[in-house]
Amino acid sequence: MATHDYSELIRGELLRDVEEIVVAAHRTLYRTEGRRWSKPAAYHWLRYEDPDPVARLADGVRRLRKRGARFDAGAVDKACAEASKRGFLN
Repeated sequence: MATHDYSELIRGELLRDVEEIVVAAHRTLYRTEGRRWSKPAAYHWLRYEDPDPVARLADGVRRLRKRGARFDAGAVDKACAEASKRGFLN
């Protein structure tokens, strides 16, 4: 993944779509737990200063799943299909 150009990620808004899936799961998890949620809290652990934002998203997904977060399966399938089409997934 690190070999891909970042501009390729944002073309077609793939990164934004995947971010929204992860942020929505984070929001739902926090609300289910009765915790106060904010968008900055969701983005804090994505750490976009890292040169591989997709790896940060994958890490965020793993961490949220461990805490019991659920993801929109249809949205995930759509994003995975787009990522595969662009060569981000094998």
